[in-house]
Amino acid sequence: MVVEKVNLFGNDYFQGFRPHREINYESRIISNLKWMQRGLAEKDLTHKQPIAYSVIINPALKKVFAYQRSKKDANYSEKRLQGKWSLGVGGHIEKLDTTKGNPVQTSMLRELAEEVHIAGSLTPKVVGYINDDGDEVGQVHFGILYIIETDAHTILPKAPEIESGGFRTIEELEKICSSPEYSVEKWAKITLGVLKSMGF
Repeated sequence: MVVEKVNLFGNDYFQGFRPHREINYESRIISNLKWMQRGLAEKDLTHKQPIAYSVIINPALKKVFAYQRSKKDANYSEKRLQGKWSLGVGGHIEKLDTTKGNPVQTSMLRELAEEVHIAGSLTPKVVGYINDDGDEVGQVHFGILYIIETDAHTILPKAPEIESGGFRTIEELEKICSSPEYSVEKWAKITLGVLKSMGF
């Protein structure tokens, strides 16, 4: 799925994070969605590929699920993100996600089921949007940031794309994001700032 930038942003372009309460970009995506071959979409700077970026939190534990993407070539095809730490579970929205209801939400639930095992409740909520045109990945992707609240104490990775993962405190995530020892994707750093501003 792609959407033309002019239809997505109009006069409301932003860089970084924008709260859902200010403007509903998700509805703009659904109203203006198109389909494009993946290889072309990755190079077309006139369009954005929307991604439901789901951050799993346990409010009682005050912890956030974080994971490292696989370093192995066989397990991770997207070389630009290979081996990086992430806070969001998600992927591209496919045509199969349009068979019922909101395709962004359908994609979000499908990706969660494919990538992690959550032994607990799930309460999803759109909190805002991520746009980062600072690198070649961000230039062609647009994040719909979902917070997924759960009472699960353990999240187990299912997909080979995830090398390791588990719940972390905000303090632990700050150390990961600021340490030169770790490679962290930009969306994760933006999301960490959002979580802190929410008082999590």
